[in-house]
Formats: sequence, C-alpha cells, structure tokens
Amino acid sequence: MHNKLVPHPDVPFDLPTAERIHAAVAHYGEQTVIDNSIALLRAKNAGKDFLLYAGGKHALGILDGAPALYWPELWGARALLYVWSAAAAPYVVVGLTNQAWRVREMCARVILLRGLQVAPKLVRMTTDEVPRCRAAALHALAAQGTADDLGAITARLRDPDKDVRRAAQQARDELTARLELPTEPAHTGE
Repeated sequence: MHNKLVPHPDVPFDLPTAERIHAAVAHYGEQTVIDNSIALLRAKNAGKDFLLYAGGKHALGILDGAPALYWPELWGARALLYVWSAAAAPYVVVGLTNQAWRVREMCARVILLRGLQVAPKLVRMTTDEVPRCRAAALHALAAQGTADDLGAITARLRDPDKDVRRAAQQARDELTARLELPTEPAHTGE
C-alpha cells in the first residue's frame, strides 16, 4: 500500500526558496506568510501546505513521517529573510539561543538583514560552540556593534576555525571603517 503524501498540485515545492516564499505571499497574503513563518520558528504547526512553501522538497519527508527535528524552525526563520514584520523580531532574537545550531545561525542572518539591534546577544554568540554560528554572529555584530564590541570581534582572530578567523577579520575591518576608528598598524616584526 502506498502511503506517500501527495502534495497539493499548486504548491511550488520544487522552486528555490525565494520563489516559494513569493508564491506563498501571492497565495496567502504577506501577513499570513509572516504569521506562519513565526509559527514555524516557534515550533508551532502552520499547516502542511505552508510547510511545503517554506521547506520545499525537504518538507515532503517530514510530511511523510520523517522526524521534524529543527527543520520547520529553520524554515520559518529563513522565510523571514524574504518577508518581514517587526512582530517577528522577538522570536528571531530568541532563536539565537535555539538548541539547533542551524536555527541560531539563520536567526543571526535575519538579524543582520533586518538590522535588529541586539549587539550584546551577538557578542555572546561569538563564543558559540559551532563555528558557523560564531561567524554569523560576527557578521551581524560588524553591522551594529560599537567600539566596545571590538574586543569580542578581535578575540575571534585567534579562533581555531579558519572561517571564523576570516569572519572576525572582515567584521573588525567593517566595524572600524563604519565607526571611523583608527586601524592597528601592521606588525613588522622589528
């Protein structure tokens, strides 16, 4: 017996994320898409069809019975890269402490894009156990941090992960340029 889910034929679950979210806006309206994205980020049910809009083909597995894990929360956060309301801000900020690193990383990306002012939380995230989260926090911190945050950024220049070190260097350079801070002279070894 075949028990696989047959998705609604109008749900464009095979399109790239941006196109799926824009199609969801055309279908549901922007506010409903925002509300459903927040619901997913909060680990709430937003309906099977919306899960397909948000998660695409990967959502089929969950709807067919695979463990959801953190994927719907990630998809809800990711959708907020394409639609936005200030009502989503507190949930995105809470997402910085989600147990799933992919959700934390995506929330940092949303914070960067949406300009949410949460520098102290980003400073804490620069010491996250997952390198991709540290790097995402550094990028977001560069866009909103102050001179007081420069120490947290420069501390990551010695990070064990090369991508985090690269992100720290970029963040340091961006922050010092944005704030017009003096740059440290290059060490010549003499």
